[in-house]
Amino acid sequence: MTTPLDTELLGRLAPVGYYIALRVGFAFPLEEYNHLPKAWVDIYTSERLILDDPAIRWAYSNEGAARWSALEDPQGVFVKARRLRLRYGAVAAATDSSGARSYGLYLREDREFSDRELGVVVEMLEALHSEAAPPSNLTQAEIEVLRMVKNGYRLKQIAHALGVTEGAIKQRLKNARTKLGANTATQAATLAAGFGLI
Repeated sequence: MTTPLDTELLGRLAPVGYYIALRVGFAFPLEEYNHLPKAWVDIYTSERLILDDPAIRWAYSNEGAARWSALEDPQGVFVKARRLRLRYGAVAAATDSSGARSYGLYLREDREFSDRELGVVVEMLEALHSEAAPPSNLTQAEIEVLRMVKNGYRLKQIAHALGVTEGAIKQRLKNARTKLGANTATQAATLAAGFGLI
C-alpha cells in the first residue's frame, strides 16, 4: 500500500525534515515516512529520546497541531535538537473512530511555524490518515480465508476446512486482493494483518 505524499509541499513547510507515522498500532505504524536529518536520527535512537520526547507525548494524547515552543521539555530533548540547528518544530496528530492514530513531526531552522502552516500539516495528516484506513468492505468469508492464508494453509486445505470448492476460495482471495490493492494472496493477508483485520 502506498499513500500519496506531497513531498514538495512538505519540503517547503518543513525544510529541515519531517517524520510521519500513519495508523500506529500497538507500537509500530502501518506506514511511515522518515525524512529527518541522519545526525538527529542517530542521537534520537542511541539516546532513546522517544521515551522523553514531549512532541511524541503530545501526539499520543491530543489531536490537531502544536509548536515545540508550546510544549514543556523537562528532559531537554528540544535543547539537544537545537544543538543540531533543529530550532523550530511542530507536531500534528489525527485519530478516527476506530482509535487508530497518526502523527507527524516537522522541523525548520529559520522561524516558528505559522498558524496557517500548522493548519496545512493537520489537513495533510488527516488526509493521509484517512487514505491509509483499512477497507471496510471485506466480507467475513474473505477475512476468514485471509486468516488461513496467513496461518500457512494451502488452497486445498482451506477449501476442505471450510467445506467449499477451491474455485470459491480463489474467488474470495481475488476479491480480497482487489479490495486491499494486493498482488498476491500472501500480500493481501499481510496487509489485512497490518490493519488488524485478522
